[in-house]
Amino acid sequence: MFRLDTKVAVITGAASGIGAAIAATFARAGAFVYLADRDRAGARARLEEIVAAGGQAGLLPLDVTSEQDCAAASARVLGESGRCNILVNNAGIGCVGTILDTSGEDMDRLYAVNVRGVYNVTKAFLPAMLERGAGSVINLASVGGIVGIRERLAYCTTKAAVVGMTRSLALDHAPRRVRFNCLCPGRVETPFVQARLREYPDPDAAYQQMAATQLFERMIRPEEIAAAALYLASDESEMVTGTALMIDSGWSAGK
Repeated sequence: MFRLDTKVAVITGAASGIGAAIAATFARAGAFVYLADRDRAGARARLEEIVAAGGQAGLLPLDVTSEQDCAAASARVLGESGRCNILVNNAGIGCVGTILDTSGEDMDRLYAVNVRGVYNVTKAFLPAMLERGAGSVINLASVGGIVGIRERLAYCTTKAAVVGMTRSLALDHAPRRVRFNCLCPGRVETPFVQARLREYPDPDAAYQQMAATQLFERMIRPEEIAAAALYLASDESEMVTGTALMIDSGWSAGK
């Protein structure tokens, strides 16, 4: 198993779903994990789970759309821990609709979280990484950032921007040994998706329909995304930067 002993990790959107799975995985690997989220109750519940399992974690209330929040979060982490070795930009939101169904407000809302949020958090934490001459930044994009998905105009647009941002950052900051990679998941069975499935008359049929885009005919588990994040966060991936890693059960293979 890849280890993160002595490392400090900040994970946005850590209160549930993929972010929570990454936080738990990193803590098991030895990292001190800051759970950064607007959902304080959810983040506290995840912290208690991590501590009960023998891990180390701290709460970091954070609205990624606020530059001031991000700057304050960086100052706090550096003040308490002296460093941030790993940054995971996981916070994100979605929107269903074609361009005809997607309002300007919808576009602005997704841009603010999915794109500007990654920008805000990265800009706040990057200077300390550059000063240390080391760091791993992992951005959560999507298969929708690589291939098109019907009725996901705003989501695909913003996730494609995350892929482009990641590659540009990787080129700019390789000389200072800070690495940037992104993960591009297919459909992940998060608590949000599970709740949505329960709204259908036949949840099992709805699950099969959602899973049908993936070659193994099941959704991806958050822990499977977390395992890939662990590799990218570890020293064993020292030569990996600028990568968009597909974890989509073959969704994009035939595109």
